[in-house]
Amino acid sequence: MTTDVRDAAVTLGQGTGPLRGIKVVEIAGIGPGPHACTILADLGADVIRVDRPGGNPLGGGPHDLLTRGRPSVALDLKHPDAVATVLDLVERADVLVEGMRPGVLERLGLGPEDCLARNPRLVYGRMTGWGQDGPLAHAAGHDLTYIATTGTLHGLGQDPARPHFPVNLLGDFGGGSTYLVIGVLAALLEARVSGRGQVVDAAIVDGTAHLGVMAAGFAGAGLFTENRGTNLLDGGAPFYDVYETGDGRHVAVGAIEPQFFDAFVTLLGVKDVCPGQYEFARWGEMRELFATSLKQRTQAEWTEVFEGTDACVAPVVTPSEAARHPHLVARGTFVEKDGFTQPAPAPRFSRTAATLGPPPAAEAGAQTVAALTAWGIDGVEALVASGAAVQP
Repeated sequence: MTTDVRDAAVTLGQGTGPLRGIKVVEIAGIGPGPHACTILADLGADVIRVDRPGGNPLGGGPHDLLTRGRPSVALDLKHPDAVATVLDLVERADVLVEGMRPGVLERLGLGPEDCLARNPRLVYGRMTGWGQDGPLAHAAGHDLTYIATTGTLHGLGQDPARPHFPVNLLGDFGGGSTYLVIGVLAALLEARVSGRGQVVDAAIVDGTAHLGVMAAGFAGAGLFTENRGTNLLDGGAPFYDVYETGDGRHVAVGAIEPQFFDAFVTLLGVKDVCPGQYEFARWGEMRELFATSLKQRTQAEWTEVFEGTDACVAPVVTPSEAARHPHLVARGTFVEKDGFTQPAPAPRFSRTAATLGPPPAAEAGAQTVAALTAWGIDGVEALVASGAAVQP
């Protein structure tokens, strides 16, 4: 029986990365919670995803890469036997990840007290927008509203009339799932020493605010203004901006350091007429010089001029073009798997290389019986017969 369970676990996606042997229970949600569990699964953790029967209308299916690398188990958490099954999983787990509003899992009997009572070493990761407390803790929200509240959205973009936002990368995944994973890994390390688990309260507002620590330092030193497009790294400096090329495409210029600036203006062919890098009064003139010059050739032509130099210039490419970029191809940054292109696991490890697990489940609960059995849960067929678990 032990051999069968081990073989089933490998088949269901326990990976080869540095987290191999770490067992994670994921209470299915949307956005940053699943992304965090994708990272954990990519890095080798044995993740079991607990979906609601029928799945989530906003996600799921074979192209939902936020659910790759782990099996889907469908449990009706309104059924007491389903709740008992999750607690049985928790007893075997190192980590639980959930992304419900505060209090939801407590009402189901799966809150931190319930789970830590069954497994005192458990790391209980909670992913929300507003956090577990505060006046907005129970309010709805999305990436856009969270980054707006932290002051981050205000400074995004170079348009003085209104801010512009980078889809949901900054809040959901930058300040959200990334910080949840950091917290989970830190708590796992601490639990190895203390023998005690704890709750990780990962809030998008907290993580997004923390991403702004450098800007806060600049502000404290009087080197930062709250006006869009006026600072060193937001387009205020003409040598750190995006410019249109002759074919209507764009290049990104990031020539901040003096030696990089010198390489840029030399290769651009304007070194003899360009104002000094920090002649602030002539930045308008400098910007116009750069814009006019870069319009003289196509993006491909400028790429040939600048690529591989210290000028810090890169073409602004589409996602599909990025997957074909020679550097990213050489590193294997994107891979072809399960019929389409997707990002490879990151970061890289010299000894315990990560590999992609199985594709996303075709439907919620596709591996209910196999995954619960692999985790050592008894009476799985009875759970399905009772409706506590669903196997499509």
